[in-house]
Amino acid sequence: MDNGYDNYYPRYQQPTSQNLLGSGWRPLHRHFDAQYFWQLALRDPWDLIQKALDVCSDVANAVGRNEYSPLANLLNLFSENTRYEIDEFWNSITPPPPGPDYTFQNSLSTETPIQQQVSRDQIPIDYVLNRLQEITVLKILAYLGRPAQIIQVFMDRYFYYPIERFSGWEQIRSLGTVYAFWPAHQIWLQIETTYQSRRRYTLMGIDLKPLIRKVTYNLAVMLSGYQSRIGQIQSPYPISSFPAEIQTFTDQVQQRILQQERLAVLVHGIPGTGKTVWTQAVAHELLIPLGYVVFILDHEAVQEFIPPPYLERVCLIINEADNLAQNRASEVAQQSSKTERILSLLDGTLHQSVLDEEHPHCEQKLVVLMTCNTTERLDPAVLRKGRVDLVQEFTHRYV
Repeated sequence: MDNGYDNYYPRYQQPTSQNLLGSGWRPLHRHFDAQYFWQLALRDPWDLIQKALDVCSDVANAVGRNEYSPLANLLNLFSENTRYEIDEFWNSITPPPPGPDYTFQNSLSTETPIQQQVSRDQIPIDYVLNRLQEITVLKILAYLGRPAQIIQVFMDRYFYYPIERFSGWEQIRSLGTVYAFWPAHQIWLQIETTYQSRRRYTLMGIDLKPLIRKVTYNLAVMLSGYQSRIGQIQSPYPISSFPAEIQTFTDQVQQRILQQERLAVLVHGIPGTGKTVWTQAVAHELLIPLGYVVFILDHEAVQEFIPPPYLERVCLIINEADNLAQNRASEVAQQSSKTERILSLLDGTLHQSVLDEEHPHCEQKLVVLMTCNTTERLDPAVLRKGRVDLVQEFTHRYV
């Protein structure tokens, strides 16, 4: 008889080991190690004896049932329950397969695919930054290529995936927790399947910074309302096309970039003098080759942006700073917190006052490039010594 309720709510099928075996995984057999067993016996002999007696009792119960024939008892010895008890004892006296070292200082995690929450009242900054982190993790995995081993733990059983069959992480079926290892880089990968078949990739290593810097080379992020995007920085005019005084100023900027951990530069001039394209040229020709990731922030993004802590080198381009960091003596500035936000970005106090839990040892180099039409509307605190290091007026009209 057809039941409409059962059709509407299909029966849940419990995932089993057969699902993994059918998708290419193979059982991982643990081997006896005399030294490991001896250390185990010395550390807690009574616990070892108790486990041995328990498994012997289970075997005796399997073969000593009076109400069944000897053949039935023999078959029961090979049943799934008895096998599980024997495997559990074997796993307790044999060394486990190698797993990730959670003492590694560096880790980077992302859940993929990233889903965007659309809202009229919220600029999707979090989505773009999460997408950047996802891109970084996936690029690292693509760079690392085929690992030395792939192991999965499912229902207390270990499986391995034949390395020669590996063609990409999207092809790997996961029901439990997957671990992979690259010994040349000393990097572990942990994959956990989350809600609706989404996956969380976590990279753990002694030092992930060189890999992050390599895979984020030439990356730029524009945070501007619903036009936010991730791509490459564009530079329509090279530095050599600017007037001589601007090229000399650019040389000073380059020298300071190499000398300082934090640098803030302000260029001002009437519209059409090439301020914005100069910041793009500096980012493209000077900062990108040094491994900086460029963020172009508009007015709203400035209020919500915090530099991602896993990036070692960050460049912020803030255009029309005179409309952002206005003199707090004015009525307009008193109705907004943008001036304080700019000051905290320049000071670095916004994100250095609290250490990030996942990146406690991150030392981030920061370059801030700001443009404005006039410095008269800027809050005096912005131009105070120690916040803005270099100031230059642009007078040559490009447009």
